[in-house]
Amino acid sequence: MYRTHTCGELRAADINTEVTLAGWVGKVRNLGAMAFIDLRDRYGVTQLAVNENSPAAVREIVDTLGREFVIRATGTVVERSAKNPKMATGEIEIALTELKVLSRADTPPFTIEENSDGGDDLRMKYRYLDLRRGPLQRNMMLRHRMAQSARGFLDREGFLEIETPFLISSTPEGARDFVVPSRMSAGQFYALPQSPQTFKQLLMVAGYDRYFQIVRCFRDEDLRADRQPEFTQIDCEMSFVDQEDVLETFERMARFMFSETIGVEFGTEPFRRMSWAEAMARYGNDKPDLRFGMEINELTAQAKGHGFGVFDDAEYIGGIVATGCAGFTRKQIDELTEYVKRPQIGAKGLVWIRLDEGGEIKSSVDKFYTPEVLREWAVAMGAQNGDLIFVVSGERRRSLTVLSELRLELGSRLGLRDKSRFAPLWVVDFPLLEWDDETARFYAMHHPFTSPKPEDIPLLESDPGAVRANAYDFVVNGVEVGGGSIRIFEPDLQARMFELLGFTPESAQEQFGFLMNAFRFGAPPHGGIAFGFDRFCSLFGGADSIRDYIAFPKNNSGRDVMIDAPSSIAPEQLEELNLRIVRPE
Repeated sequence: MYRTHTCGELRAADINTEVTLAGWVGKVRNLGAMAFIDLRDRYGVTQLAVNENSPAAVREIVDTLGREFVIRATGTVVERSAKNPKMATGEIEIALTELKVLSRADTPPFTIEENSDGGDDLRMKYRYLDLRRGPLQRNMMLRHRMAQSARGFLDREGFLEIETPFLISSTPEGARDFVVPSRMSAGQFYALPQSPQTFKQLLMVAGYDRYFQIVRCFRDEDLRADRQPEFTQIDCEMSFVDQEDVLETFERMARFMFSETIGVEFGTEPFRRMSWAEAMARYGNDKPDLRFGMEINELTAQAKGHGFGVFDDAEYIGGIVATGCAGFTRKQIDELTEYVKRPQIGAKGLVWIRLDEGGEIKSSVDKFYTPEVLREWAVAMGAQNGDLIFVVSGERRRSLTVLSELRLELGSRLGLRDKSRFAPLWVVDFPLLEWDDETARFYAMHHPFTSPKPEDIPLLESDPGAVRANAYDFVVNGVEVGGGSIRIFEPDLQARMFELLGFTPESAQEQFGFLMNAFRFGAPPHGGIAFGFDRFCSLFGGADSIRDYIAFPKNNSGRDVMIDAPSSIAPEQLEELNLRIVRPE
């Protein structure tokens, strides 16, 4: 037997028990007459003790131990003289009677501790070592608990877990596909699925009215903290439902997962709902962080006509109130100005208005606006003495983006984005279509199978850009955690949608014929949602990046530096697949 107990299991109640533990050597503290070893496994750490009365063979082996050696240790649980309240096993230690080295180890390239001295790249290269560290082990355990929580809830709700294929045909879903060459069909390719969208709709046609899958998805897109080339969704679909049914079911699932996994309760009030148009007008984006206020106020009417050309020529003028920030120094204001002038945000500058505690009002545009006019703005925005107002102008969409980024940056600087607090909401009534001037055509805001709001269907002929989607996003703390829609199930409406998106009947049949043909045999009304499982995990864990909640992630360049992928393949494989590599100039 390699072990009778784990390294996180023993307590004071086990004193005088003979035990055998196995694990990795964390630290060895050799004090001459005495030595102490921290033995670690994924369950915790237990201290092993050796003294002059220990067997000679044990003392000899201790002198040879290095970090990360795998050992088996046998001894008696005894009370620890210097207890460690920070350790779950800190009241006891093991007085060793036997010790065996199971596997020797080279010195690891970084310390395997709570706070490692290894940089990101180094730890990614030796990911299997990084995964031994406590923080990542806790992340993996949280991910496991969340998966089991979701599975348990959905099983009790009557959902069936059904797998869908990974080797499919390429379909346009907003990002580039990863493609896989076929050896048996020369010159042809599979695509890896960006989501199981069409398959879960086919399952609804097949009569499996409640489906789910915790499934791997693949998108070849530029990476950021909450994106990976391969990621996991909790993918769900239901038949004979409308939007209200879907939101009610999955709000209950979210509440259950919060409660079951991290003990967070939200009371009895339903999660807030907000239209896409309201979210954009009040927060500047469609995934607002509601942990703090600082809403956007439009000032276009009040600010124009006073001789300030920047405002007079602007399509839109808007501002936010930073509560209690009148004490900001010019340096702090200049830092915020430079922040929003970064190319990825694109502001040309910031106008500021300071309302001192004593009631005096100052601004960067005193030359054009009297204190009385500025006070009117402050009243309209709900500002009080002691507040600081920031105003932005320009093209409407760009200005809202700038104000959104400024609001979030201020929220972070003022400590208003506490990761232990959660503010969930549903964002609904998205536009169905987006017009692109460059290609002079509409694109689906979500995907081609999203149903329009029933009352907006007549607008598909007269004003397609005004049609709202029967779609919804689940947002928590400014993160889009999940999204879905009620689907089109009538063949005629689906054909009209394809036409609006620029598909010819032939191209629509070529790419989606299998789904349209299935609809001819009796498709139920259906809809669903997919939660970004990795994002959900990082949200629960209080992290900004999903990478530490994925066992073997890719780096920011989409590479797996541990196994050095992607990589070249042998000429023989290329020949077998009928491929030839053409190097770009």
